[in-house]
Amino acid sequence: MAAEYRHELKYLITARQAACLAPRLRALMRPDPHAGPGGSYNIRSLYFDDYENSCLRQNEDGTDPREKFRLRIYGRSPDLVRLELKRKEHGKTQKLGCTVTQEQCRALMAGKPLLPGLAANAPGLLRRLAAEQRTRLLAARVVVEYERTPFVHPLGNVRITLDSALCSSSACGQFLQPQLPARGVLPTGLLLLEVKFDQFLPDPIYRALQLENLQQTAFSKYALCRRYHL
Repeated sequence: MAAEYRHELKYLITARQAACLAPRLRALMRPDPHAGPGGSYNIRSLYFDDYENSCLRQNEDGTDPREKFRLRIYGRSPDLVRLELKRKEHGKTQKLGCTVTQEQCRALMAGKPLLPGLAANAPGLLRRLAAEQRTRLLAARVVVEYERTPFVHPLGNVRITLDSALCSSSACGQFLQPQLPARGVLPTGLLLLEVKFDQFLPDPIYRALQLENLQQTAFSKYALCRRYHL
């Protein structure tokens, strides 16, 4: 069954606002079970685009619908690599995913075509990416990395995250390395607040999110990070 579309609201907030918000969320929600002892974890994503930079242009133009592929690892560990397709439509987000092998990941990093040679039972999402390598010349373009502090609540399937230390790197071939050259892309003291839920946001959580001067934004990590490496 296809993944459901979810609401995804984004806000740029200050470190002071984050310090005010975090204890409110801890009182109402629980940390993501995948978070480390400090309540956060590292996320690193390798994004793909075609030879016309269509994904970047669609992000900047607000094209609806639009979608993009990415590979993702957690905690800078290459042990588990996920391929994801993120689709935006009518203000909502759908995310499809599957795991890929390190061999497949390294081929994608290097721009080597997966077709022919992909097993017949390979995940459909991976087969689609392989086809778009050939038809659209889809290739790795930028690495996006940041620290995430997540909170979850079962009612409404709510997930609220605070993303900090957002960095960009053009070293796509080093995606699986523990460290890679990168540069910060957000001004010091700014974080990204993301609020994700299915059909509704419980009222206590909604009230907890009321911060002074809070303004929703169409922020895209991918688009911002690409701008440093065109």
